Amino acid sequence: MRTLIRDVRVFDGERATARTHVLIDGDRIAEYDGGHAEVEVDGTGRTLLPGLIDAHTHTFDGSLAQALTFGVTTELDMFCLPPNLARQRRLAADRDDVADLRSAGVLATAPGGHPSGVMAMVAPMLERPEDANGPFETITDPAQAEAFVATRAAEGSDYLKFVIDDGSAAGTPVPTLGADIATALVAAARAVVLRTIAHAVTAEEAETALDAGADGLSHVWADTAPGDPAADTLAARIAAQGVFVISAIVNYEVYGGDSATRAANAAYVAGALHRAGVPLLAGTDANPFAPLHGDGLHRELELLVQAGLTPLEALAAGTSVPARHFGLADRGRITPGLRADLLLVDGDPTQDITACRAIAEVWRRGVRQSR
Repeated sequence: MRTLIRDVRVFDGERATARTHVLIDGDRIAEYDGGHAEVEVDGTGRTLLPGLIDAHTHTFDGSLAQALTFGVTTELDMFCLPPNLARQRRLAADRDDVADLRSAGVLATAPGGHPSGVMAMVAPMLERPEDANGPFETITDPAQAEAFVATRAAEGSDYLKFVIDDGSAAGTPVPTLGADIATALVAAARAVVLRTIAHAVTAEEAETALDAGADGLSHVWADTAPGDPAADTLAARIAAQGVFVISAIVNYEVYGGDSATRAANAAYVAGALHRAGVPLLAGTDANPFAPLHGDGLHRELELLVQAGLTPLEALAAGTSVPARHFGLADRGRITPGLRADLLLVDGDPTQDITACRAIAEVWRRGVRQSR
């Protein structure tokens, strides 16, 4: 099946082209050769984007279908227990009406540490409580790091996530990994070529993750007030170490009594990171409740623009930048040979990011989704 999208504005993951044609041939983007296409789509007044990538989610039944409805064609899951993950992987592999999936699988945390308490609260509200409340391996000693990472690699984890969060930011202290364990985990992951992403939500925790050598942070921190130069100092260190940061500002916006303050802090920090040249990846921390899969990423793109990114930069943060930093070489851009994971919207989100919500069509692996 060949589908031709005619006379469309294209954001290719990095830059915009005012008017061109894009050919889908099977599950791939193809060179336009002027030949016959079985289906033609009028792109006049519309913009074609790579399918969006949410760089921080927690995937349960229904999540991948909901994400694709909003043009999110890939989710990067940051904690998923093995039975649930196996089911979600099968779904993503076998069907084209759900988003694709990569996952950390079981994250590294201390016994009783984050997110144990959160998962216990979530479990009773799920159709399958065992997806959130089953036992999972934890770590208490640096000597356990190599075996822990080896188990994750054997289970098929695509990267390693580890938790440096003592609960103080949420007002509920919990055990957390020591700096020595974090360092050992990073070394063990590096030995088997797994990226490492640290869960840290305060500036101090972010520094611990940097000391350990993490490749990325799964949140911007939210305990630095707007105008505090400490944000620029830490951002400069992150840039110097070549570490990427997943934004997840929307998560601060929807949770907690002081959510407005924390979201404002997080947005300020995101702006500081951007000014320092740190790669920002759009992510949401989407889960079964809030932020919502798919919809939350559109809000995140808007928040990134409010934090100081241009619409083009925000769109890259939701497409080519996460693809690059997570080694997804077959997606995140519109170029011949890559997967036909595509989002067509009315209007021009390269000028007005809210136009991303005006979804006209979605393709996953070249399959046009019913609207």
